[in-house]
Amino acid sequence: ISRACVFLFLFFQILGAVILGFGIWILADKTSFIAVLQMSSPSLKTGAYILIGVGALTMLMGFLGCLGAVNEIRCLLGLYFTCLMVILITQVAAGLVIYFQKEILKEELSRIVGNLIKNYDPSNDDERNLQDAWDYVQTQIACCGWTGAKDWEDNEILINRSMTAYPCSCSNSSKDFQVDSGFCNLDVLVNGTATYSDWPVHEQGCMDGVEKWLKDNLGVILGVCTGVAVIELLGMILSISLCKNIHSEDYTKVPKS
Repeated sequence: ISRACVFLFLFFQILGAVILGFGIWILADKTSFIAVLQMSSPSLKTGAYILIGVGALTMLMGFLGCLGAVNEIRCLLGLYFTCLMVILITQVAAGLVIYFQKEILKEELSRIVGNLIKNYDPSNDDERNLQDAWDYVQTQIACCGWTGAKDWEDNEILINRSMTAYPCSCSNSSKDFQVDSGFCNLDVLVNGTATYSDWPVHEQGCMDGVEKWLKDNLGVILGVCTGVAVIELLGMILSISLCKNIHSEDYTKVPKS
């Protein structure tokens, strides 16, 4: 059982590195829907820092657990078990909060994207990264606006131009494929004015696109989360079993610095 625990503890160091890397990726990403959220919502940045902390803690606990298993130190194994239990409970609690607060989160997303669309201005260099990220989302998902192209009717620049232009990243026209940011002009105008229904853009809103992506990948997401939880439970069971099998501790086997 000691050898099995050592392998499991080493695995947790790898798992911790993955979690740590995921948190860093959220902070560093500039070209996806995650970038739109983390640049608009402080809560996602906080979540990224929490992931980094959990990843670092998991790596540390994996090292201590491995050290405790090799040298049969009960206190290290007990500390590993306790921290792993806290991490597992925190993950379950976070999952429950997300599940029961999903409508609130959905409203928050609508508010964030709504403000982004309303204030979208290609000449504003201060918001360039955020706007480029949203253009990337609309291009990759083949969507327009959050609930639909009508959301862009709130944009101040388009209002001033009587809706005779539209966001290029929304375009479903082949001639605009090389332009993925800013505004494109309508070729045909009716009395010098237009509405979103006159734009050559995708009908699907990005909210539907994101939900479709989540549904398509729900099995993978749940599988990964369940797998991590099962491995954590296995680590707890093995560590407590090894603890019970250690009848005496020889601290002279602990490496001295």
